[in-house]
Amino acid sequence: MSVLDVAGLSKTYGDRTLFDHIDFSIATGDRIGLIGVNGTGKSSLLDVIAGRDSAESGEIRHAKAFRLAYLPQTPVFPANVTSIDYIYQGSSPIMQALRRYQQTLSDLADRPEDTGRQQQLIREQQRMDVAGAWEADAAAKTILTRLGVTDFHRPVATLSGGQKKRVALAQALIQPADLLVLDEPTNHLDNETIVWLEETLEQYPGALLMVTHDRYFLNRVTKRIFELNRGRLYLYEGNYEYFLEKKAEREELAGAEETKRQNRLRRELAWLRRGAKARSTKQKARVGRVRRLQSQKGPESLAPVDIDLGSRRLGKKVIEARGLTKAFAGKRVLNGLDLLIVPGERLGIIGPNGSGKTTLLNLFARRMAPDAGRVEIGETVKIGYYTQEHVEMNERLSVADYIRQTARVMRTAGGEPITAEQMLERFLFSRPRQRTLIGKLSGGERRRLQLLHVLMTEPNVLLLDEPTNDLDTETLTVLEDYLLRFSGSVIAVSHDRYFLDKIADHLLCFEGGGEIRRFEGGCSEYLALKIRQRKQQKESAPSVPMRTEPKPRKKKLTYKEQQDWNGIEDRIATLETQVAALKHQAAASGSNAEKVQKVYQQLRAAEQELDRALNRWTELSLKIEALKEQ
Repeated sequence: MSVLDVAGLSKTYGDRTLFDHIDFSIATGDRIGLIGVNGTGKSSLLDVIAGRDSAESGEIRHAKAFRLAYLPQTPVFPANVTSIDYIYQGSSPIMQALRRYQQTLSDLADRPEDTGRQQQLIREQQRMDVAGAWEADAAAKTILTRLGVTDFHRPVATLSGGQKKRVALAQALIQPADLLVLDEPTNHLDNETIVWLEETLEQYPGALLMVTHDRYFLNRVTKRIFELNRGRLYLYEGNYEYFLEKKAEREELAGAEETKRQNRLRRELAWLRRGAKARSTKQKARVGRVRRLQSQKGPESLAPVDIDLGSRRLGKKVIEARGLTKAFAGKRVLNGLDLLIVPGERLGIIGPNGSGKTTLLNLFARRMAPDAGRVEIGETVKIGYYTQEHVEMNERLSVADYIRQTARVMRTAGGEPITAEQMLERFLFSRPRQRTLIGKLSGGERRRLQLLHVLMTEPNVLLLDEPTNDLDTETLTVLEDYLLRFSGSVIAVSHDRYFLDKIADHLLCFEGGGEIRRFEGGCSEYLALKIRQRKQQKESAPSVPMRTEPKPRKKKLTYKEQQDWNGIEDRIATLETQVAALKHQAAASGSNAEKVQKVYQQLRAAEQELDRALNRWTELSLKIEALKEQ
């Protein structure tokens, strides 16, 4: 049974068409994910469906008794409203009963001796009985608590941006609705809360339409995918995994059709240029056919995403934290932390909100000072810091001019030049879009531009604080491909399990109460282990301790390890000289194919040997550091 039907819906923004005569239906129990590149109109479509914005044409049909609950990407709250008051807003009988009951309780607390208010409370309790609102009241407080909001009567205006989003999410979840519309519901949620939200939405009685960048969440919750692309809406009857498979097939077919169109166009143009003798009407028909072929739009082709950029050489020392301690308002978030970041490190940082993850990045970036301990940064380190904060940009600048201020040309690892315009294309800003003023970009597009600005500074150490928030799935794929080729060190705070599984080798887990553990494995593996442990505790079975600590090390280096360590730095220097010489020899070999091939084989062997030596140096230095700490 359909709960919402959309026919011929169209909307533009300036000179851009967001959606052009799109049609779709949402049925009872549907679980739909809406995806598309930032700036394509996803949030605008949700606003139109929710009645917060209007379209230029089209129709939205639903039953008279239709109820919709909406979580916008940036919620707006009335002045002086508390968390509990806000989530009870709504026109349903249950919400009305809850509001009156809460208001009466508040009035009676001010004057407990007032018999009139005592009688009013009894009447409101009876209305709660009739409406069946007691369960909703308990559920509302449970949801707020589960989302990390425990002071129900605190004014929302005093909450952080993340807490405000969680209050708005609680309000959307508690409202009885035929259709629940969520715009980036996982932003500002920690990993375990996202798992809870997945389970909650599986039990939600109404239909669901949501925009999210979290691909695991999208894959597990949705049953249909709507893709908004260049004004058109494509429908896929399956989850995110199914969508990726079918989209690849669609683009392959579109590419084949475009090749045929181009071939037909070339044949027609050749016929006209030959000046073939034919009747004038036939000639006009051929001219018309050419014009129609030329006016047809081919499939949008994105620039390749293999961004193998060069960066400054990173020395042996990157970042070392010793006894790092930091507290806020008497609450200690770091308590004597020791941490060594080595060249090529891929470290993911996870944990509850407010546990100190961003604080650690700020200490590494020297944006704040520790209360005790110290952070040592290597001389060759150039840090690029992508923060959660929205950076101020000159809105009168074009996208291209903004990036050119950072760098006009970059170099790949192989020395090839890449212009600012080419980099923008690789980050999904088409040439026409590069002329757009920053003031006309969507929030997601600004975040994408902010990310590219950081990468254009050519860092060799990247600090990423929730980089997946507000970025679309295609941009995240570009970023992940970049990070997999990045030769420097990466430290990423993220709640996105897919992102961390793909780019992080191991985790630093902030587990609350100042406890921080290192986990050798991926984010999904860690969360699965935590879930198993909780189940074991509930069943009163002997708990299995988490094996997050490295195996006990020997108290001293072995004879072979000591011999390796004594000569390894000289060996690395020799191999680096050998690699440089072979590269020069290969470049000087000219067109002598046989000589080039021989030199290339020698170069490849030398590079492999250098990699092994560097890995051995890292292994031994970590072991020596651990022995010193003992």
